[in-house]
Parts: sequence; C-alpha cells; structure tokens
Amino acid sequence: MTSQPTRHQQSSVPQQAGRPPVCPQPALHPVRPRPPQSANGVRQVASADQRAMVPAAGMPRRSRDDLLAAARHGLAEAAFAHPAGERYALAHLAALRVAAAVLAARARPRPGRRGRPVSAWRLLAQVTPELGEWADFFAAGAPRRAAAEAGLSVVSIREADDLVRQVEIFLGVVEEVLGLPSQPALIGAAAPVARSGTD
Repeated sequence: MTSQPTRHQQSSVPQQAGRPPVCPQPALHPVRPRPPQSANGVRQVASADQRAMVPAAGMPRRSRDDLLAAARHGLAEAAFAHPAGERYALAHLAALRVAAAVLAARARPRPGRRGRPVSAWRLLAQVTPELGEWADFFAAGAPRRAAAEAGLSVVSIREADDLVRQVEIFLGVVEEVLGLPSQPALIGAAAPVARSGTD
C-alpha cells in the first residue's frame, strides 16, 4: 500500500462561472514522514516545553485523542454520504480534525490575547513541516468544501471518493508521526446515524 496521496485526473467538465476553482493536486505528493527517533531507535515524544507556540486562537479546545476519534467517525460517515458534495465536505472536515489533533499534540498557546482565528492548515505546516504538502493540499480544497456545504454542485463522485481515500492516508500518516498505532477508519464501519452537529 502506498503511503502517498493518490494522484487522479482533473475533471474534464468545464468550470462554471461563480464556482470555486478546482482543488489543485500537488505535482509531487509528500512522502510519508518517519516519526522522530532517538539514538536507540525509540520514538521520541515532544514534551510540553518542546511544543511550538502558536496563537491561542489557533489551538483546538479538544484533546488529541478526541479529535482523532471524531476524525475517524467523520471519515466513516463520509464513506456512506450522498450526494458527492456532502461526502467531500465530511471528508475534508475529517482531515481538518486530524490537523487539529496534531496541533493539540505538538503545539501550545502563545501567551497573550487569543486574537483572530488562524488557519489550521497554515499552523500545521509551521508546527510539523513534514506535513506541509498535506497542509497545502487540504487548504486548497477548503473553498470547495465551503461551496459543497452551501449546496452547490462543485464536486464529482470520483473527486469525493478520491478525497475520502486521501484523508484516510493522511490519518495514517499523522498516527505514525505521533507514534500512535494505526486504526483504520473505514474497515468494518457501520452506516452512521443522523448527525447532531459538526463537532
């Protein structure tokens, strides 16, 4: 199984006026980073003092484990969602929760005012540079997620399916970076119940 995001062809459907641009695919997909190791091969876990400081407004309020669990649930839900726009939006939201889990584990709030909200994707690239290309990839899809959530038909079935698979790979990469055992999100997943909210 490859550890890189799958490359797929761009849709041949002409762009319609008023729609957000098609999410660009990176020319070179990121390689699965190896978790940091000490001299004796034992994985290192960043202490609180080693965590990068980020604006308080960019820090998630939920724990790493809660966010990863929510991401797995959201990804399983996306696999059953219809139409394609809803599947795309749910998968992208799952990726956002995975990014937030990294921030919860690897960052700490900078002292001072919370300030304005900061993009989780930008913070992810700053806190974990080896995930920078993943951050760029998902950041580019944010406008399409917003359009899909607004009910616009901006995503094909294939694009939605591809994103679900890419988010599942991203989740596995993050679990490895954080030194966690991999927990496949889609294998054996049951059809989800009605959602009560996004969080």
